Amino acid sequence: MSATPTGGTRFIVDEKRGAAAAGSGAGAMSTYRMKRLWIKRVDLLVGLTVLGWVLVAWIVLVGLDAALQFMRQLRFVGQNGFTVSNAAFYVFVTIPRRMYETYASAVLIGGLLGLGGLASTGELTALRAAGMSRVRIAVSAVGVVAVLIVGVVIMGETLGPWGDQLDQEIQMRLRTGIMDVGQSGIWARDGDRIINARRSVLLSNDGHARVQLVNVKVFTLTPDGELSRFDYADTAQHIGNSWILGHVRSSIIDGSGVHSTTLASNQWQSQLDPNVLEKSMIVPQYLSMRDQLRNIRYLEHNHENSIAYATPFWGRVVYPLNVLVLMLSAMPFAFGTFRSGGTGRRIFFGLLMALIWYFGQQVVVSFGVLYGLPPLPANLLPVTLTAMLAWIYFRRHA
Repeated sequence: MSATPTGGTRFIVDEKRGAAAAGSGAGAMSTYRMKRLWIKRVDLLVGLTVLGWVLVAWIVLVGLDAALQFMRQLRFVGQNGFTVSNAAFYVFVTIPRRMYETYASAVLIGGLLGLGGLASTGELTALRAAGMSRVRIAVSAVGVVAVLIVGVVIMGETLGPWGDQLDQEIQMRLRTGIMDVGQSGIWARDGDRIINARRSVLLSNDGHARVQLVNVKVFTLTPDGELSRFDYADTAQHIGNSWILGHVRSSIIDGSGVHSTTLASNQWQSQLDPNVLEKSMIVPQYLSMRDQLRNIRYLEHNHENSIAYATPFWGRVVYPLNVLVLMLSAMPFAFGTFRSGGTGRRIFFGLLMALIWYFGQQVVVSFGVLYGLPPLPANLLPVTLTAMLAWIYFRRHA
């Protein structure tokens, strides 16, 4: 009589244990999957090794670039009061922009040095033997680069354009007749006239670039320094050998009062040199994305070609993707080519790849735009080709 209840009880207990075991098995599987996503010591080994070499390569590249630029600036010392301290200041304020520009090359070279070093010492082989996949190693290397790129992008959108604008203001005051280039626009003197343009944009027509001034104010003064005439124009362009004002309103001040006229366009005789104005403009790729987008909208609103700003704008948009793809491009060589060989070989190969990437990207983007490809696909084409070539090499040699 007691055997039945005991057997039944044992059956129920075993069934509960089985269910619990099944539940614990599912939970263990879920926990195992979660643990695979956690950062492990081996991830830190790969990530910190790559980060260290990226920082070293970054410092060296920025230092070389700054030193070369400082040597170039020394040629202008003594001209219009330009001093050695001005040259040093120029280099100093443009360092954030140089850091932004060289980061991609530093990632490529640092990745080759870091991963190549781990491969040459057999540590990558040991990690693979311990069960760490190539994908996990790639994620560990790319992770630190992706975290750092956030700060690089912020720097490139804030400190970089600020430094270039500040430097441009100082250099134009020292080297040209322009009085100031600042937040209030361009200020210049032309005989008895003082000219102010709120901003300037670069137009591109038939492969030729020209400057267009926006919101132009011309103050004409008497020999006594009194205002005798005021002209306000929406735009001013140098066409042929003269300036053309667009949508201009002129006010002449004399003893009888103020007399105003409005014209759709008017020829403006001025000695203002358009070549000097081009130098007063910050190169479009040095502008922040916000300023580039503002100029793009302005040009499109006025039915002008905005390619001079659209191309660098989309280049900045895909910049993080370029950096990550360059980092991934170093992976096949770390697993294959650089299992043996010294640091010098890896540095040389990294520099060679960085130069090929830089000039190749410029050529592909330029040809794409030249043959009518929109700026976004033109900027995506180089990174897509690089990713495909790296993947093919990785599959064949890694």
